[in-house]
Amino acid sequence: MPAGTLYLIPVPLADDAAAQSFTPYLVHTINQISDYIVENEKTARKFLKLAGLTIPQSQLVVHDYGKHQRNNDLKDFFTGLLAGKDAGLMSEAGCPGIADPGADIVAEAHRRGIKVVPLVGPSSILLALMASGFNGQSFTFHGYLPIDKVQRSKRIKDLENQVERLSQTQLFIETPFRNNPLLDEILKTCKPSTRLCIACNLTAPNEFVKTQTVAQWKKQQPDLHKKPTIFLLYKS
Repeated sequence: MPAGTLYLIPVPLADDAAAQSFTPYLVHTINQISDYIVENEKTARKFLKLAGLTIPQSQLVVHDYGKHQRNNDLKDFFTGLLAGKDAGLMSEAGCPGIADPGADIVAEAHRRGIKVVPLVGPSSILLALMASGFNGQSFTFHGYLPIDKVQRSKRIKDLENQVERLSQTQLFIETPFRNNPLLDEILKTCKPSTRLCIACNLTAPNEFVKTQTVAQWKKQQPDLHKKPTIFLLYKS
């Protein structure tokens, strides 16, 4: 029997953003699937309901791939797929596999010869890059920067040097409650002419995306505390 297909199903980045987060094909797909591998079961079930799931949720098989399950054997997640049943992979927010532990599931699917199909949906990294006005042909996403202040400052300077040397956009993030200290460090470390884009609460009603030089940001800093944010650096 041929294996099933693993569908990568994006979920909203923000509350009240479901309507702009799914396509008719996504709605069709979730109504053909009863097996799911998810990072957060509560979030996944909520989105499936918002997206128009007609299958009773009591009939779903939901495998938890939360942080406490990631060191376990993955074979149980693939039982249905190897038996010919399609399955969906869902992250806590955004696109599975992009800055996301779901990449391990996708890699295992390829090792097992399982077809992988990505569905269209919101990626905060790409949305921020699109809206920044920065180089979209050469860019690097670095994830989280060091927490240590000395190391973090050095890393920011290194990224600024990469911008200047390669004309390459540099993207990074921080845990939302540490956004303001990171912004302080960026403004203290970078040259006044370096351009910084701040993309905050993407797809939410209070979305904020703005590109300015470091010198301009110093005149009026936004409060980013506990707000999901992506920072992008580029040259002027």
